[in-house]
Amino acid sequence: MKKMIALLAISSLLVTGCGAKSQAAASPGKVVSCTSITSDSSKTTGTSLQCLDGGAPVLLESIKGPAVINVWGSWCAPCKQEIPYFIELKKTGKVTIIGIDVEEKNMEAGRKFVQSQGISWPNLYDATGVTKSAFGMGVPVTWFINEKSELVKSKVGVLASKKELFDLVNSALGIKV
Repeated sequence: MKKMIALLAISSLLVTGCGAKSQAAASPGKVVSCTSITSDSSKTTGTSLQCLDGGAPVLLESIKGPAVINVWGSWCAPCKQEIPYFIELKKTGKVTIIGIDVEEKNMEAGRKFVQSQGISWPNLYDATGVTKSAFGMGVPVTWFINEKSELVKSKVGVLASKKELFDLVNSALGIKV
């Protein structure tokens, strides 16, 4: 009887362990190069941020849209809640998504978060908190940038649903998703 219980316990652990691994592997994130970010080369001054992949910095004011910029931190529970909505937006292929990692211990913590959360778009890294003057205190914050590099709308706080994000993209950028 003890052998039977032990066998069931081991089998249960093996099945649970395999299930957890396959879920994580189903949608791993990827630290993406920022070379895919479209920018206005005529803009040469402003806030320069490192790319989370370690590549060349990007001038925040030069980012051209249509783009959605999401400011997050790995330590931010509401940021984690809204990531699935951005993943769904990414799947549409209709708008560029860019993340900005703020108030992080180090760049590696941000990279691990991207990978564990299934994020697959370029992310900038604000190591010094320089974006606080633009975005304000706290996260999450989401900006909507038009094709002229203009901020047309911002959302401070957590997005409540995929519908809210898609409606904001529609109203701010005129893109039906």
